[in-house]
Amino acid sequence: MHHPTLPPAILAPFVCLLLAIAIVPMLAPHFWESHRNKAIIAGALSIPVLAYFPLVLGDAGVHELVEKGAEYVSFMCLLGSLFIVTGGIRVGGSLSGTPLLNTAALGIGGVLANLIGTTGASMLLIRPLLRANRARKQKTHIVIFFIFVVSNCGGLLTPLGDPPLFLGFLKGVPFEWTFRLWPAWLLVNGSLLLVFQIWDQIVFAREELERPGSQLEEVQQHEPLRIDGLHNVVFLLGIVACILGSGRGWLHGGEPWPFGIQEGLMVAFAFAGYASTRPEIRSENGFGFGPIVEVAVLFAGIFATMAPVLMTLNAHAPALGLTEPWHFFWVTGSLSSFLDNAPTYLTFAATAAGLEGIPLEGRYLAELLARGPAAEKLLAAISMGAVLMGANSYIGNGPNFMVKAIAEEGGVGMPSFFGYMAYSVAILVPLFVVVSVVLL
Repeated sequence: MHHPTLPPAILAPFVCLLLAIAIVPMLAPHFWESHRNKAIIAGALSIPVLAYFPLVLGDAGVHELVEKGAEYVSFMCLLGSLFIVTGGIRVGGSLSGTPLLNTAALGIGGVLANLIGTTGASMLLIRPLLRANRARKQKTHIVIFFIFVVSNCGGLLTPLGDPPLFLGFLKGVPFEWTFRLWPAWLLVNGSLLLVFQIWDQIVFAREELERPGSQLEEVQQHEPLRIDGLHNVVFLLGIVACILGSGRGWLHGGEPWPFGIQEGLMVAFAFAGYASTRPEIRSENGFGFGPIVEVAVLFAGIFATMAPVLMTLNAHAPALGLTEPWHFFWVTGSLSSFLDNAPTYLTFAATAAGLEGIPLEGRYLAELLARGPAAEKLLAAISMGAVLMGANSYIGNGPNFMVKAIAEEGGVGMPSFFGYMAYSVAILVPLFVVVSVVLL
């Protein structure tokens, strides 16, 4: 689709939706608890875009909406299938809510995110971590650092880790290319784990003094290690195989699978996992469909209203003076904090390709990487910005909202939209400055 000049007013629904997500929970918390009310707001704000594109842009507008709809379906099939399957795996037993073991759990999640995705790792580990810390009084910071590491920054090393890297894989980036981002992965996640260990130790020691009895003994009371619903690992591996097979074009001549095959298989694995898991396992896990319904409702509005925003950015990005890797790192990351990071990645990957005169056809990112080290640094900066800065807000990456909702269902008081960003600005942004100075 060519890039027509869109009126500024058509960008307003997206801005209003972001403001609603940020402000309404604070002003009318009871109203916001209803998924129906969220759907009404998201739907009402989507109508202007859904009407403008076909009526004013014609066939091109319809094509754009169909593409966004397909992206949304793929997005929700991936998140939903991982949510359902991992919800049937219960890790119980020797989990203790001590600072050292909490840090170890986050570190394991950061590694696991590269194997089963940030969504899969988040859904697999958040409930056991909450159970391990149920005797703790202050737990909000644990969930926030979990979102930082497991739901975002940990998934930087493979295309399976985070949706932006998966889209890059589909556009020609070799599977092993993202391994070279390990210095950023190690710097960011290592720093976050160090800060978390110190923070959690201080909180734990303060609670030990304030509360009667020994909190250390209380959090160390646990059952023998066991994993229930282990058969769901087979379905989890099946979902991962779908992602890999679709991108590599298994049984399809090396070309990506047509839309619907990967999505249908993921739904089948999710259904099989749900049907074959004993209800008591999900009950003990505190599993419910509330978190995924919330994500589905809000991201339906986000995918619809962000279409004109991304088109405008794509049309005007070459005029923004983006030439250096750190430019792309910060612009991609800043927008990934509030837009979905996957299409934002593609927007600025396309801009980088445009600087090299590469047409956006087929696996054009393979051609970009073939242009040499300078082009590789641009794509590395875009990749790091999209994945790492998805942690800056609740809407930067799909798992963020899901983890927040699960934590709140478990009785953990989570900060508001802006309250969460106070943590990210204080902790993540200085770290990203170090990344841009040291690695870019």
